[in-house]
Amino acid sequence: MNLLAEEERRKIFPVVRSKIFFAHAGVSPLPAPVAEAMANYLKDASKQAQEFEGAWKVVQYARHLAAEILTKKTEEVALLGPTSLGLSLFSNGLKWEKGDEVILYRDDYPANVYPWLELRAKGVIIKTVEPKIVGRILVDDVLQLCTEKTRLVALPSCHYLTGWRIETEKLAQELKKRDILFSLDAIQTLGAFPTNCADVDFVSADSHKWLLGPMSAGIVAVSQKNFGTCRPVLLGAWNVRCPDFLTQEEIEFETTARRYEPGALNIVGIWGLAAAIELLKRFGLSKIEEQILKIRDALEEGLEKLGWEFLSPLRWEPLRSGIVTTRPKNHDTKSAYGRLLENGIVVSLRTDRKGQKWIRFSPHFYNTLEEVDRVLDLLSR
Repeated sequence: MNLLAEEERRKIFPVVRSKIFFAHAGVSPLPAPVAEAMANYLKDASKQAQEFEGAWKVVQYARHLAAEILTKKTEEVALLGPTSLGLSLFSNGLKWEKGDEVILYRDDYPANVYPWLELRAKGVIIKTVEPKIVGRILVDDVLQLCTEKTRLVALPSCHYLTGWRIETEKLAQELKKRDILFSLDAIQTLGAFPTNCADVDFVSADSHKWLLGPMSAGIVAVSQKNFGTCRPVLLGAWNVRCPDFLTQEEIEFETTARRYEPGALNIVGIWGLAAAIELLKRFGLSKIEEQILKIRDALEEGLEKLGWEFLSPLRWEPLRSGIVTTRPKNHDTKSAYGRLLENGIVVSLRTDRKGQKWIRFSPHFYNTLEEVDRVLDLLSR
């Protein structure tokens, strides 16, 4: 059963009127309430200064909503995007010693690899998780690499290509016991699955995927205990104290995560972010997770009957996500991809480390089993 009646679905998600959109692991279309919130801000901003009083109330509300879905404190949230900005702030804001170790996954999305690889210039040692299955990173895979010199672990909450999720809470708790920092790229689960980051030191996620928000309206979270450890590297009039905009002799940062926001915010995007989180809260993340898994499982089962093969976890795996990465048995992947696009079915074409092409399906909760049937019918012909 779908969470939305068809009339309401078409009203809230106009994209469904012309397309079957199965590419939320890429860049999502904006729901109507999100676009309307942004349009309302722009309309009001055309009549007065862009940072009018009501605008700031929504910014603070968005900060609160973001903290809520991450299980963080409001004062631990900065509203910055894209995801790579937050990850770079973490890697550059920490003070590194020669011989410090960082654990990462080399086949992670580049935005969560390059900021850490760059630390090699400072003498940091990069250690790579080597899972037996692409993207399937187990807690023990990480812990067995940890030593007394391990300073930080940088991983995604879900692998962008294969769709394997990690046990975020369990790993965070284990690293906390070992006094090892944990940086999480949460973009591939936030908005689709409950993502409890209470024990995660650093979190970054833009809103343009599963959160159904605009591009570059992201969430950056830093645990309060790490404010002194992770120094802001972008400095401006908003995050460094300067009464009456007069420069002070000493640099003194804001006392909350606003210390990472150096200047004017993307307020129109933040209004969209707030509306997007409100929309997701209306349906509830637990119900959204249930619906996403139901849709992706039906899709996978149908493709399996057509003889397609999978790079993503199969439907009985508890750590599967909304991503189904697959290809036809004859490996004519580009042709199948083109056929889908020609028929208004939006998916992603991705390449693995071996150079093999795969089609990545990533449906959201507002997609339907009827849409799955239409996709399978097209591919069966």
